[in-house]
Amino acid sequence: MSRVISLSTCWCSHRHSDGYKMLQEMADLGFEYVELSHGIRITVVEGILKAVAEGMVKISSVHNFCPLPAEVTQAAPNYYLPSAPDPRERRQWVRYTRRTFDFAQQLGATLVVIHCGRLQFLFGDPERKLSVSLRGREHLEPVSDRDYKKILDRVMGKLEKKAVRYMDYLRSSIGEILPLAKERGLRLGIENREGITEIPLDREMAGFIIDLDEPDTVGYWHDTGHAQIKEQFGIIEHKELLSNNQERLLGFHLHDVSLMGRDHLPLGSGQVDFEMVKTFIRPEHLLILEMGPYVSSSDVAASREYLLVLLKGIESRG
Repeated sequence: MSRVISLSTCWCSHRHSDGYKMLQEMADLGFEYVELSHGIRITVVEGILKAVAEGMVKISSVHNFCPLPAEVTQAAPNYYLPSAPDPRERRQWVRYTRRTFDFAQQLGATLVVIHCGRLQFLFGDPERKLSVSLRGREHLEPVSDRDYKKILDRVMGKLEKKAVRYMDYLRSSIGEILPLAKERGLRLGIENREGITEIPLDREMAGFIIDLDEPDTVGYWHDTGHAQIKEQFGIIEHKELLSNNQERLLGFHLHDVSLMGRDHLPLGSGQVDFEMVKTFIRPEHLLILEMGPYVSSSDVAASREYLLVLLKGIESRG
C-alpha cells in the first residue's frame, strides 16, 4: 500500500482567492496529496475542482465544514455544533456536514475529519477557571503541582457530569449523518481536541467510537498538537491517548508545539515526541502535515523531509 503524506490547506487557504493557485503552491512544494481544511470558502471551489480534474493534486481528505457556509469567510469548524442543545443548530450542522460529504465524493476523497462539539456554560466556565489558576505561574509543572492538580481534578469531574447530556445530543447528530457516510463509502475521523470543554472528552473517546458500532465508517483521528498541549497542562498523557485509540486509528494531523503551547509548528521544532508517535503509525494511516499560516515554505518542506526520515525508521524496523 502506497503511504499517503498530505499537506493541509490550513497553511495557505487564507491568502488565496483562487483555489487553483492555492493547490499549485502546494503541489510546487512536492505534495501529491492535499487535505482541504475548514477554511475553504465557496469562492475558491471552482479553482479546486479545476486543479483536481487536471491531476495537479489528489485530495486525501476534507475537514468539516468544507466548503464553508456561504456567509462565513474564515476557518470555522465549530460554526454549528452537533452537540448544541438547540435542535435548529444541530440540523444546520447535519446540513453542512452532508454538503461536506457531497464535496468529498466529488473530489474523490474518502475521509472526513470531524469536530464533535463542546460543553456550554453560561456561568463558571471551567476552562476559564483553569486558565486563571495558571496566571503568574509560568514555572508551574502541572504533573507535580498539588494545588493545580486539585483544581484540575475538580474541573474534570464537573466536565464529566455535564458531558452526559451533550453526548446524547452528539449521538443524535452523528446518527443523522452515518447512513449517508456509509452510502458514499466515506470514513469519519473523530478528532481529539485541544479545548478541555470539547467532546468527546479524551477518556471517553475510545468508548464513544466503539459504541457507535460502525468500524468501517467511524474511527479515531489523532492530532499531535492537541494531545501535546493537554499533556503539557497535565490533563492527559499523549502516549496513553494514542494507545487507548490505536485499534480504530485512521490517521494523524502532524504538527509541533512550543513549550508555551503554540501549535501548528514545523515538525521537530517543539515538544512533541515524534519518536513515540511513530510507533503508532501504520501503512494504511493518512498522514497530514497541518502547518500554521506563519510557517515558511522552507519549513513546510523541511517538515515533510523530517517525516520521511521518521518513516524510514519505521520501515527499517519491519
